[in-house]
Amino acid sequence: MSDVLSQAEIDALLAAFSSGEMDVEAIKEEEEKGRIRQYDFKRALRFSKDQIRSLTRIHENFARILTTHYSTMLRTYVHIEVASVDQLPFEEFIRSVATSTIVGVFSADPLKGRYLYEIHPSVAYAMLDRFLGGPGRTNGGSFKWTEIEQSIIERLLKRSQHAMRESWQQMVEIEPELEEVETNPQFLQIVSPNEIVAVITFTAKVGEGSGMINLCIPHMMLEPLMSKLSAHHMLSKAQKELSPREREELLKRIHKSEVPLRVMLGEATLTLGELVELSLGDVIRLGTPRDAPLTVYIDQRPKFLARPGKIKKRLAVIVERMIEEGEIGG
Repeated sequence: MSDVLSQAEIDALLAAFSSGEMDVEAIKEEEEKGRIRQYDFKRALRFSKDQIRSLTRIHENFARILTTHYSTMLRTYVHIEVASVDQLPFEEFIRSVATSTIVGVFSADPLKGRYLYEIHPSVAYAMLDRFLGGPGRTNGGSFKWTEIEQSIIERLLKRSQHAMRESWQQMVEIEPELEEVETNPQFLQIVSPNEIVAVITFTAKVGEGSGMINLCIPHMMLEPLMSKLSAHHMLSKAQKELSPREREELLKRIHKSEVPLRVMLGEATLTLGELVELSLGDVIRLGTPRDAPLTVYIDQRPKFLARPGKIKKRLAVIVERMIEEGEIGG
């Protein structure tokens, strides 16, 4: 389109100015508004997009390690994954934290400062319920934690220390340590209200409960590592071959990892009426034939077929063969 106005367009503009339909001052004000953009100094960005991506990759690994730890500890299905990584003022994060939440305050030597590990009440209660032998249900009502419950939750919080150490070890060797547990977010003052923090939010599924887990790491704590939080540095670290000592240490950790194993004896379906009438001495017929092998599950997956037996005074199974891929174990 040409930038030169035709005579007809010039005449139309002059007529509009003369009639008052258009105001020169109003046009100037609109132009000035278009040039001026508001800037909130409280939300000054401290992490680049590249650094946010690096934090995402680090904590995706954190989520995988934490999933394994909690699955082993609670002996139930646990799934944790990164939902988002944001940067915001600390006071804004505190306002978003639910009341009666569970927050662990951690140090991470040699880094200066402290970070927060927050478990939403619905997730914390599901973990607590499962730890005490329940199915992992959450509490739909209000949460008021007893001292005994807080003591159990503290053990769950400490499980994150190993995951944090492992996920950051390619970047820096840190020693996370739980310093205190808080249930009132208003008492959390690890940095000034306007200090920018990185908030890594995870979705968590534990048994029958689900909710959010948050990591809140102050910018000042990560400042010595900012140059390392780059795609180039992360890639060079990832491509570096493991030394014999590192390989040996990795194998030791793998061999010490605990994996839940269970044997399925059989299943049965009862009506509610039959269930109510059950009493001592009743026999429940299972769907497994007497001579059929039993399925051995490793971490919720069918892996072996085995025969039941006894060693001294304990029940046992002898593994007959591995279940082939695509085969449905009985």
